Amino acid sequence: MPHVLLIDDEKLVRLTVRKMLEAEGYDVSEAEDGRDGLDSFKQQPFDLVITDIVMPECEGIETIAAIRKIKPDQKILAISGGGRNKNLDYLSMAVLQGAADKLAKPFSRSELLSVVTRCLA
Repeated sequence: MPHVLLIDDEKLVRLTVRKMLEAEGYDVSEAEDGRDGLDSFKQQPFDLVITDIVMPECEGIETIAAIRKIKPDQKILAISGGGRNKNLDYLSMAVLQGAADKLAKPFSRSELLSVVTRCLA
């Protein structure tokens, strides 16, 4: 059973994504921002990290860079709704920083599962 770390500051997004993944047999741990996510990442291994980009405290680009320093081959999926300006260039920046793939919010269950499967392949 793949273990996924889900980092997102929106509680409803975490709940929804968690339920989608758990229904497919994934084990999901949650963090509400990049700082908490990095703390969890340092404590145990994960098969995949899914991180939002626009978050308070430690945003997603910083989180991806920090994870890459700790474990360069970690599989990371970047998700974002683009923030206030709906600028989805954040997702392109995330891929440049080392995210394996990206997914724009809102996304469907099938879109999420497809990208997660691709990231873990």
